[in-house]
Amino acid sequence: MFDLFSGLDPWVIVSLVLALTFVLAFEFINGFHDTANAVATVIYTKAMPPHLAVIFSGIFNFLGVLLGGVGVAYAIVHLLPVELLINVNTGHGLAMVFSLLAAAIIWNLGTWYFGIPASSSHTLIGSILGVGLTNALITHIPLAEGINWKKAIDIALSLLISPTAGFLLAGLLLLVLKWLMPLSKMHKTPENRRSSDGKKHPPFWNRLVLVISAMGVSFVHGSNDGQKGIGLIMLVLIGIVPAKFVLDLNSTTYQIERTRDATIHLRQFYQRNASTLTEYLALGRSNGTELPKHFRCDPKTTEPTIAALLLALDGVKDYRDVDADTRVQVRRYLLCLDDTAKKVGKLPQVPKREKADLDNLRKDLTATTEYAPFWVILAVAAALGIGTMVGWKRVVLTVGEKIGKQGMTYAQGMCAQIIAAASIGFANIFSLPVSTTHVLSSGVAGTMVANKSGLQGGTVRAILMAWVLTLPATIGLSALLFWLATLVL
Repeated sequence: MFDLFSGLDPWVIVSLVLALTFVLAFEFINGFHDTANAVATVIYTKAMPPHLAVIFSGIFNFLGVLLGGVGVAYAIVHLLPVELLINVNTGHGLAMVFSLLAAAIIWNLGTWYFGIPASSSHTLIGSILGVGLTNALITHIPLAEGINWKKAIDIALSLLISPTAGFLLAGLLLLVLKWLMPLSKMHKTPENRRSSDGKKHPPFWNRLVLVISAMGVSFVHGSNDGQKGIGLIMLVLIGIVPAKFVLDLNSTTYQIERTRDATIHLRQFYQRNASTLTEYLALGRSNGTELPKHFRCDPKTTEPTIAALLLALDGVKDYRDVDADTRVQVRRYLLCLDDTAKKVGKLPQVPKREKADLDNLRKDLTATTEYAPFWVILAVAAALGIGTMVGWKRVVLTVGEKIGKQGMTYAQGMCAQIIAAASIGFANIFSLPVSTTHVLSSGVAGTMVANKSGLQGGTVRAILMAWVLTLPATIGLSALLFWLATLVL
């Protein structure tokens, strides 16, 4: 870890430390901001004592980050075309990083203070979009290239669909339970059980399901939201010290050869499908085309890009033996080829079997660019896990009592948590960032409607307002902060 500071100017070292501290602070705040949602039902239903629930939730958040991979992390990274971070100078990169982190932290703290279950995912994504759009305006890049709109649309759809699915599926699951076991004690609220049965805790099996599902939500929250922190740190490292992090310097000779082989096979793939791809890729007509100095992915420069990459990787057995400029160029070529391959894979004229081959080639192409050092994963896991153990009280009451007009029953808590854990876990499989906050709170709302408990208009309006306003507010705030930062530089 500490070798990343070698050879850097003192002011860059200080800035890098501050930027990493900001990211870990964001994850710490994310921990106590979102953990209330993960443990709200299990605490409210008295299935676990609050402090024990929060400690176990912190542990499972920690494990979720460690075991969750980096798919969601790079979904966040690729919101911004990475070439923007590679091509900016260090001061510009610092302004981008601090602006988006400051905007995200300010909004998260504000919504936490008022006990509103707002989404850290929306907050982070809005902040990144604001910086990307402002960067495009400042550097005179077309807005269409300022951010990765395709990735942004995919993420926006996942953020929109997941709470809707949570609302409907949790409500449906509750109706099924009421139909199968209409007289079960699971349909009592903690207050009803105390007054009628004289017992404080849920029935044993309900309690077990509540505890397991709460820990499941905590685990998938760590694996999804924790990856956002990993993505942020990689944005910081690539933006401030690109030479050390544009490629995984710990890549083995075999991994580098796999990347080179994938490039050769990609060329063969395009030659094999030349009859359908010649016009799109300008095959056979682009030899000798000079690649632009500023990174720009153009499918028609695919052939010279492949040639340049193979030349750069010729004889390379260790990325540490390659000079810093060449590393940046290698990443440039790999990103461009992956981007073009993704577009080719969506063309209707490409056979389904060939698309499957292309997907496998893309995985090999990005094997040494989409990574995170273990110390990054460990630091984010620790920040999220520790943050989980504080600050949970404000949102628990909102989720347990202020969404519906009546208190939450054990069955409602179970349904909301089971659906939330399943939904977020499903999103993790496809590397899509989703909002734990909105999936769980919409699940609770769905069970309230299914239980005919009614919804408290004031709370629902506050949650919906936070859901609607988070993106424009954080886009505007991060854009303003970035613009002000560029005036100072």
